[in-house]
Amino acid sequence: MRNMEIKNQVLEAMKKAQQPLNAGKVVELTKLDRKDVDKAMKMLKDEGSIVSPKRCFWEAK
Repeated sequence: MRNMEIKNQVLEAMKKAQQPLNAGKVVELTKLDRKDVDKAMKMLKDEGSIVSPKRCFWEAK
């Protein structure tokens, strides 16, 4: 359950930013642990919810 909450927080932060973010900026915006953000971003990438318009930056689809 916790992973789903973290994943949703990360996705919401990306949608609100309306620009590509790197993991460090997501950590800054969400106040989550870096490891949790990395795991959530991997899950979101695998399911196709986020895309990378440039190296090391991600945005919501």
